[in-house]
Amino acid sequence: MTPAPADAEIHAVRRFSRFYTRRLGLLEEKPYDSAFTLTETRVLYELAQREGWTAGELGRALGLDPGYLSRILKRFAAKGLVTRAPSPADGRASVLALTRAGRDTFAPLDARSHDTVAALLADLAPGARQDLVAALGTVERAFGPPSPAPIAIRDPRPGDLGTVVARHGALYAQEYGFDASFEALVAEIVAQFVKSFDPARERAFIADRDGAVMGSAFLVRHDAATAKIRLVYVEPSARGSGLGKRLVGECLDFARSAGYRDVTLWTNDCLHAARRVYESFGFRRVEAKPHRSFGQDLVGETWTLTL
Repeated sequence: MTPAPADAEIHAVRRFSRFYTRRLGLLEEKPYDSAFTLTETRVLYELAQREGWTAGELGRALGLDPGYLSRILKRFAAKGLVTRAPSPADGRASVLALTRAGRDTFAPLDARSHDTVAALLADLAPGARQDLVAALGTVERAFGPPSPAPIAIRDPRPGDLGTVVARHGALYAQEYGFDASFEALVAEIVAQFVKSFDPARERAFIADRDGAVMGSAFLVRHDAATAKIRLVYVEPSARGSGLGKRLVGECLDFARSAGYRDVTLWTNDCLHAARRVYESFGFRRVEAKPHRSFGQDLVGETWTLTL
């Protein structure tokens, strides 16, 4: 039987709690000079990091009273920050999602939080920072299994495009038996993207978890009116998190802002998960042709969406 904690141990934890809440500015009613309380900011954060939350799941994850969370979500919906859609798994529940306005609202809050911590760490020597991060990991492990770090979507950094090529080659070989000609094709697509990149009408999205590439999606010019989605992939460790849908959604949002009228893509019928994502956005399959490529007999498919 585990012995009861000593008063000194309890005092130490309470002292640390008082210290870090004050040091991070968490005692302010509305931190980061925002219009939102700390709890509201945390709700926005969770909705920004993961798609597919229901209110019940979100409340349990944050330990919030259902009525309190419901009032927060109603305020967010009234401001146009959050949408609700019927859950395909449970008709009694609604799936929550941040709107574009919601993501735009959350972005400066996230940046201020980032900058606040960066300013704290800037006063520490590199060795002290490493010790601090290790100590925080010890605290997290002591109070329960750590949850996976959130996945951010960002622009490419040096080395990312090579990773995209390598991971496409490795994953498609492992999962579909594609040969090296597929990796060569991906390399050609990436090279052409870099050579002819038009930032006003093209974009590459990289999914990042703690500095590791978790997936990608590219939106490129097909013609003046039509954009094309290319090189969508998600690492196995990130599958089931809604990341594929997030990446495609980013492509479509950018396509609309860039003035395209239509979006097209080419895929193969064996990529079942990807096809479900495209269908969820309203893409229609307009062509299917058998072909022999990458060492396999495949059926290539063209899908389109009018924006």
